Amino acid sequence: MFNGLRNYYVEALTSCGYLSLLALALHFQNQRVSIITLALVAVVGLLAWVSTYKRVRTIADIATSRIGSAAQGYVELYGRASVNADNLIKSPLSGISCIWFRYWVYTKDNSEREWRELSKGVSESMFEISDSSGKCDIDPDDAEIISPDRRVSYEGTYKYVEEMLFAGGFIYVLGQFTTLGGANSVLSVKEDVNALLTDWKKNPTLLKKRFDLDGNGEINVQEWELARRQAFREVEQQHRELRSAMGVHVIRAPKNGRLFLISSMSPQKLRFRYLLWSYFHLATSVLAASAIFWL
Repeated sequence: MFNGLRNYYVEALTSCGYLSLLALALHFQNQRVSIITLALVAVVGLLAWVSTYKRVRTIADIATSRIGSAAQGYVELYGRASVNADNLIKSPLSGISCIWFRYWVYTKDNSEREWRELSKGVSESMFEISDSSGKCDIDPDDAEIISPDRRVSYEGTYKYVEEMLFAGGFIYVLGQFTTLGGANSVLSVKEDVNALLTDWKKNPTLLKKRFDLDGNGEINVQEWELARRQAFREVEQQHRELRSAMGVHVIRAPKNGRLFLISSMSPQKLRFRYLLWSYFHLATSVLAASAIFWL
């Protein structure tokens, strides 16, 4: 349920890791310990830089697609979240209408220094975004949600934290785009003809009324072949109607493990944010490595 958190706090945790290692070195004030902690900072910084810069390149290299003309596969979309009532859900803590929520409930008594988690949850409902070319349903399961609206409240010994995305705002999505139905429908004439004939056999009276041309109460080989041809024509007509209908666009988590991002930020701002973090991690790694040589 919370797979989307796997990289959500990585920047904050990495920064805390830098400070913890440096605090450890200052505490012991030992050259060997200092070298080891600085080496760890340099390695962690380098790995964090690689990870963050990879995100920068992914967002920069994939052009924003129009929903109506997006290719099937890994795409980037930017559209406005629908305000339709069918698109809205309510946060269980505050009761505020939104399109997505995630929450935590914590508690502590006077003997506890830190908050203890009681419960948590995340919405799994799909929501819709649109641009001038069309609409697309977003399945947020396993997505990393970047920059949602965050609200913290307290009531006695309880702490409530909730994050939400709201209808009417612009939403950025990077994920696997699929069109269900329409021209992309996967149909089998043979299977559907056999299914239709099987359905007709369940009502022998109607079958004989339609295809027992000589009136002898039996369907002979020629009459059965006529039924098959009629079933073939009906199936082909159904397939033409299905393919001419408007397909439903959906974005889900890529099956190959690629990034699946949903954000209230524009692609330009999101790219700039990751770019700044990548510079920070690289500078930290270089400074730590330089300090090792100085020691």
